[in-house]
Amino acid sequence: MFTLQVPTSSPWHGKTLELTELRWYNSHPVGFFRGVADRDAAEGLVKAILWIDLDESETSSEEDAWYDHQLVGLKVVRDGVEVGTVRLVEHLPAQDLLLVKTPAGEVMVPFVKAIVPSVDLAAGIVTVTPPAGLFEELPDDADEPPAAEPAE
Repeated sequence: MFTLQVPTSSPWHGKTLELTELRWYNSHPVGFFRGVADRDAAEGLVKAILWIDLDESETSSEEDAWYDHQLVGLKVVRDGVEVGTVRLVEHLPAQDLLLVKTPAGEVMVPFVKAIVPSVDLAAGIVTVTPPAGLFEELPDDADEPPAAEPAE
């Protein structure tokens, strides 16, 4: 069940919706809701924000799945040293990103198993194993190819 956030002038104000089906059309999700029988009725929901009631202590039944609110604020640790804090989770088409606030600024960390091998909600820690250069500047000579061996 979704609670709707719409202007008070909307006929949908104060109502809830039940999702009956979700289909993909041209790489876009399209939801079908009980009581929204035609396109004209659906047009009134185009800019509506859908809210879901969720017990904040509830955890996902899926392995390695978390709600954004569970991740925001967690310490980000690399090699046992805290490097920052999760500020936001961005959901992009290719992959999710953790936006990590560090003393040097914000770092976008791909939220993939190879770079984020563990999330421990109880301890409040996200462990990262980033590639070189993600959290620090690489020396200028790191971009240069090694010198060729002289021919004998």
